[in-house]
Amino acid sequence: MSLREIVATNLRHMRHAKGLSQEELADRAGINRNYVGMLEREEHAATVDMLERIATILDIDPMEFFRKSS
Repeated sequence: MSLREIVATNLRHMRHAKGLSQEELADRAGINRNYVGMLEREEHAATVDMLERIATILDIDPMEFFRKSS
């Protein structure tokens, strides 16, 4: 599993766990909704700064994006 795939999967799971739509997450982070979808579909790789911003919205440690689930 590629790192991009791990980040995408974790982002999707964490967003769902918080009960947020892509649009709600994007609005709170001040980014385009399409961007969140692109991250989750592995069409775009987020910068470290963007992952930090999204992690703040999700109230998680940014390192959680990189944890490979077993």
